[in-house]
Amino acid sequence: MPTTTALQAPTAGAPFEVAEVPVRGLRDDDVLIDVKYAGICHSDIHQVREEWGSAIFPMTPGHEIAGVVSAVGGGVTRYKVGDRVGVGCMVDSCRECEHCKDGQEQFCLKGAVMTYNGRGYDGEETKGGYSRRVAVAERFACSIPDGIGLDEAAPLLCAGITTWSPLKRWGVGSGSKVAVVGMGGLGHMGVKLAVALGAEVTVLSRTDAKADDSRRLGAVAHVATADSAVLEDFRGSFDMILNTVSADLDVAQYLDLLKPLGAFVNVGMPASAWTIPPGSVVGGSRVVAGSNIGGIPATQEMLDFCAANGIGATIETIDADQVDAAYERVVAGDVRYRFVIDTATIG
Repeated sequence: MPTTTALQAPTAGAPFEVAEVPVRGLRDDDVLIDVKYAGICHSDIHQVREEWGSAIFPMTPGHEIAGVVSAVGGGVTRYKVGDRVGVGCMVDSCRECEHCKDGQEQFCLKGAVMTYNGRGYDGEETKGGYSRRVAVAERFACSIPDGIGLDEAAPLLCAGITTWSPLKRWGVGSGSKVAVVGMGGLGHMGVKLAVALGAEVTVLSRTDAKADDSRRLGAVAHVATADSAVLEDFRGSFDMILNTVSADLDVAQYLDLLKPLGAFVNVGMPASAWTIPPGSVVGGSRVVAGSNIGGIPATQEMLDFCAANGIGATIETIDADQVDAAYERVVAGDVRYRFVIDTATIG
């Protein structure tokens, strides 16, 4: 089996090592991608540290992948050598169930194949984008338009689609008033996308430390919520609240900030269960919802929208030998706003 040079974690929580990892030989519908940049998502850290349950080691993480097609299988029709492409959280699905046929592969009834820390339907382990090359089915590669740099595009394959999906589902557009909770890797993309869709955006963050950034990205206000009493001034203000943090919140208090028929949509993964008084939703016919990533058509729509509107992730580019330190900085909240690995520095 062919191999590629990659970063891998040999065991849970261990420092990364440079290794040769397998890359499958091209199937008829595969594209081989020379990875140029790979974003670091907090979920990479959770999985490398085995914080979400048992994981597969050695592990090569990475599901924010941007690169260039270097070879194609005989049946490939969408891409040619030299095309710029990205790969997100999934690399396969059954392609036959109602959700796959509807372009919602993340809900595949057979179970979508994750980009890393997973197994394909053939039982082979999947390896992610902290590597020099990956091979994926052309259906699960998205075209990256020329209007976005590959480095700024990489995080869009997770952070971008994760925030795009709920904004589109809940009809955010001109005249919408949106609050984004958290100004991090997900939150900053939520602000950029909501603003570009025409919404009036307010950032709700624990402190004022990122207030200048919020306004620079187009938010009309940045509210420090450490003193929760300040939220009283925003009761009944928002059509949608996009919660991007995994901290425990007083959800009932945030529901009070919604207009009637408004939606509180969670893309973070808080550790504790929520307690929501029924009156918090019944009184204003409000909605509490969650949102997963998005299917391949929605991901392509998001990339095209970003290119048309000059949107990329705000990034710090690092070398491969800085990844362990970057993980610690992500956990500490010390990144503005997404680390991206220059994969040419691996090996």
